[in-house]
Amino acid sequence: MELPDELANPLEASLGNLNRRVLESLIVEAYRLKILSAAEVQRILKLPSHLATDAFLKKHGAYLHYTEADLVQDLDNLERVLSER
Repeated sequence: MELPDELANPLEASLGNLNRRVLESLIVEAYRLKILSAAEVQRILKLPSHLATDAFLKKHGAYLHYTEADLVQDLDNLERVLSER
């Protein structure tokens, strides 16, 4: 993205690397719209781990896609595993 220096310089001084900031904003919005998965976010931004990806998304107000059905399934799986002990 090209910006005039008189605009780019103060923005970069305040926000850091503008190309990275624009990329991150685009990726966060794509995640919110369910265009990208968390794994894709991690790969595109070269984040080191799933936890780092979760932290990045949380920092930007884009929380993991986790539904009530996911919770029920997780609880059922946990109950099954514990009952097998």
